[in-house]
Amino acid sequence: MARRRLMVGVAATAAMALALTGCGSGKSDKNPQGSGSSGPNKASAAQVTPADKDVNVPVSAEIEVKSGGKAADVKVSGPKGEVKGAPRADGSSWVPAEPLGYDTQYTVKVGESASTFTTMSSPPNRVNVHVYVTDNTVYGQAMPIVMEFKDYEVPKEQRAAVEKRLFVTSTPAQVGAWHWFSGSHVEYRPKDYWQPDTKVDVRYALGGLPLGGDKYGQYDVTSEFTIDHDKRELVVDNNTKLMVATLNGVEVKSMPVSLGKPSKPSFHGTMVVMEKLAKTVFDSGTYGVPATSPDGYKADIEWAQRMTWDGQFIHSAPWSVADQGHNNVSHGCVNVSADNAKWTFDFTKVGDPIVVKNTEQALQPGNGWTAWDLSWTDYLKGSALPPPAN
Repeated sequence: MARRRLMVGVAATAAMALALTGCGSGKSDKNPQGSGSSGPNKASAAQVTPADKDVNVPVSAEIEVKSGGKAADVKVSGPKGEVKGAPRADGSSWVPAEPLGYDTQYTVKVGESASTFTTMSSPPNRVNVHVYVTDNTVYGQAMPIVMEFKDYEVPKEQRAAVEKRLFVTSTPAQVGAWHWFSGSHVEYRPKDYWQPDTKVDVRYALGGLPLGGDKYGQYDVTSEFTIDHDKRELVVDNNTKLMVATLNGVEVKSMPVSLGKPSKPSFHGTMVVMEKLAKTVFDSGTYGVPATSPDGYKADIEWAQRMTWDGQFIHSAPWSVADQGHNNVSHGCVNVSADNAKWTFDFTKVGDPIVVKNTEQALQPGNGWTAWDLSWTDYLKGSALPPPAN
């Protein structure tokens, strides 16, 4: 089964972390049969899912022990030998460390009990995903884990099963959850901003997972990243026409800005630096507005930092320096001088939070990485699973 950057262990969310015990390390439970017998106890046969002789089992299958043992007792073997895996911490199932093979028979042993099952053939309708974190990269404190299904909307009734297969491990451990902004766009964030120097490992364990509508996940994908040791934040206030940069809670620079004009207001809310472009071209035609129209534009831009999908950036705007600190003349972007744009570009990392205040229009959920624009209570409402334990 194809998998992107295989991991030896299985990562887990704070709500559904996998136990650190090695697979098959426990002893099978023995249930005495009858009472007052002086002879040896007879072990009950373990009942597991997939059941004995099951066929067409998805390669994403987890082993559930219904009785006669527990997930920590599970050992799975196939044509290539023992399958690596680990139980979930709640003991609900044993999770293979990578997808099983298609058209393959496996043997499950729980104590003295054994059963077999056979996986399904490779399905034709497989869906890939796009993730927005890059391996071995250092991000800012507000970096969400963002995943998008390509050209597919996961049905609501299938989202809990998908979410259970999205494993996140953070060190130090921090409570977090996923939120579905749509059937194709899901984000993970901790309750509060990531702690400095946090190490994060993610397994998007979707290879062969049924996604509803006769669709299946294409790959298991894994990624790992680190949160920077410094906390940076940009706060933009329309009332003062200033952008204030803080480092570890201390103000380090204040800069005049010009925001969106009344017909194209900047959004207020908590956003995140999504990408950084030292040089780019802004073309309103990208968003369906011809450059030759009254509200159109096409311009060479320097030191741009994306805040929203629909094109609001912080960027150098030497043409509006006279208005910065006084009037709003942009098409929604945060205009700053060339020097201040360069300073800000060098100061931030992708994943740093940007808070915009007191503008005419609110940020819409999903227009950018908007996980932090929701309270924790409202954020949890977008999860398909029960709230994580603290």
